[in-house]
Amino acid sequence: MYRALSMQEIDIMKAAGCESTGWDQIQVKEDFDPSRVRRTVFSGPIRLGSCTGSVTLSGGFECPTGIYDAVLHHVTVGDDVLISKIDQYIANYIIEDHAVIYEVNSLIVKDTSSFGNGIRAAVINEGGGREVTIYDGLPSHIAYLMALYRFKPKLMEQLEHLAALHTASVTSSMGTIGTHARLLGCGPLHDVRVGPWARLEGVAKLSNGTVNSCEEDPAIIGFDVVAEDFIMAEGAKVTDGVIIDKCYIGQATELSKQYSAENSIFFANCAGFHGEACSVFAGPYTVTHHKSTLLIAVLVSFLNAGSGSNQSNHMYKLGPNHQGIIERGSKTASDSYMLFPMHVGAFSVIMGRHYTNSDTSEFPFSYLIEQGGESLLIPAVNIRSVGTVRDSRKWPKRDRRKGPDKHDLITYNLLTPYTVQHVMRGQKKLLHIQLQAGHSSINYFYNGVRISKSALEKGVELYELAIRRYLGNIVVNQLLECDCTSDEEVLSALTPRSPIGSGEWIDVSGLLVPKDEFDLLIADIESGVLDSLTAIHARLATLHDLFHTYELSWVMARICEKKHKPQNELTIGDIRDMVSHWIAAVTELDTLRARDAEKEFAQTAKVGYGLNGSHEERDHEYRVLHGIAAENDFILDLHERLAVKTATSTRLLKELSRGE
Repeated sequence: MYRALSMQEIDIMKAAGCESTGWDQIQVKEDFDPSRVRRTVFSGPIRLGSCTGSVTLSGGFECPTGIYDAVLHHVTVGDDVLISKIDQYIANYIIEDHAVIYEVNSLIVKDTSSFGNGIRAAVINEGGGREVTIYDGLPSHIAYLMALYRFKPKLMEQLEHLAALHTASVTSSMGTIGTHARLLGCGPLHDVRVGPWARLEGVAKLSNGTVNSCEEDPAIIGFDVVAEDFIMAEGAKVTDGVIIDKCYIGQATELSKQYSAENSIFFANCAGFHGEACSVFAGPYTVTHHKSTLLIAVLVSFLNAGSGSNQSNHMYKLGPNHQGIIERGSKTASDSYMLFPMHVGAFSVIMGRHYTNSDTSEFPFSYLIEQGGESLLIPAVNIRSVGTVRDSRKWPKRDRRKGPDKHDLITYNLLTPYTVQHVMRGQKKLLHIQLQAGHSSINYFYNGVRISKSALEKGVELYELAIRRYLGNIVVNQLLECDCTSDEEVLSALTPRSPIGSGEWIDVSGLLVPKDEFDLLIADIESGVLDSLTAIHARLATLHDLFHTYELSWVMARICEKKHKPQNELTIGDIRDMVSHWIAAVTELDTLRARDAEKEFAQTAKVGYGLNGSHEERDHEYRVLHGIAAENDFILDLHERLAVKTATSTRLLKELSRGE
């Protein structure tokens, strides 16, 4: 495949200003064209491919492939590669076919490198102790195990061992620039591995990292980026002055506009602009768009952080040892502040400044607001928010991952065994708090928050609506998949195929799974049954695929608890009651959500419209820009869905009453 240079080829290259410390160390492809190598110095072992084509750069500038104005030491160059205008030199690299390296300061592997693999990011707790070892293709779920199961030393030992095996497998004295990758106008790139089709343009400095990429979903690093000790996944985009240190950047995650992050890991579809992250475990869909927003020492997922959101993890005593847990789907309002440690329930909204170390994990879908210097909890109120519904629908539509392999396994559903188990616990806890304090109390205090009497009572009602809606959803969906021609068929359709899933569920950074099955996975890692990172991910994928099977087990177990009877004693009357309760809950909740959406069309929403015009012109301009409530797509969709569900319930109730 390769041969030595001929004397004629050497003469042609010398005439074009080329030099070598040993011409006999240069090997070339059979159809090598020496005229496409000019003003280049070679050192050490060199292999050169053929060049017959050209590449088109930005603005339509077409340049013939070849090597021009460069110094190469111990380099293999593939076919139809363009290397041009290298300020210093390229050393110890394999440059694959069709790559472009144009106006780059230097591209060097200094000794041996693992290219960011094996770096330990101190997430969640800035003081250390929850380090995650980053590696190529790290899923959020394995990172979750590394960070949060420190009480299982055997598990930690096995995970570190498996990560170390991968790190050893990619450690090399040679770096790689993948096929069709483009490196344009970059500063020094040292100990960096670049995947196929990646785009690096105007990068300031990269050190000890990997840019994984593929043709379907190229990774991009843009102008003025400085990155050290990092790994980027396929489809990631890091641009416009971002500074990262000891970070993992997951698939389709975008960091831009001077964002900075250290000791942080970001998983699928995250976005960070302007602000700062320190020791953050950012599960899928964590988003922060604003300046002066700091995320620090926290575990989050599906988070939307408002402008000026801030947290504190330092009591100025024994160091920055405190941490926060903000469960999936939450939002922090502008200028919110949280004094860690804190634990916030799923789909909560945090507003104001909170100085008590509160725990509201038992109360999902709540507002946590500041009132008179206190933390006030309004339980369950976010269940009726149209924004909560909109979020749950938009997430799957905004999955930007285009590659063939998706590392993070994501459960998008709003109401699930995980969230509804907390709804049930929250409802029970509210009733218990009320019972202990007495029904005549005006305020209740629990875990660092105050709950007003009216908020508690409304929270109990809203939680009940959510429970009835969710349990009914699953029952109705099962009934729609059978003919319901007989009572036996109906009851069979609602009989779980497996007992797995009937107990507690957990959120493993985006993946919702039965806790028992996750504990079994942990045991199999500890024992060596799952003896590779690939095997662990495959098991996680199986859990993800069986979500609906496990979900039915959980739902039917809760229905049996409510009916105080085992599965085999459920009757058609019990199922009919479930459908009746379901459509009533659906109707009430969707009506509340439609009213919530209609607030966007109230007079107060029109302030600032029709500037210098009359009230009529103001209203007209608002209609031009936003339409009217009766024609809003989201509100119409809510009403249409309600109409379909109403018709479905009518039909099912009729079928379930046929024998009466």
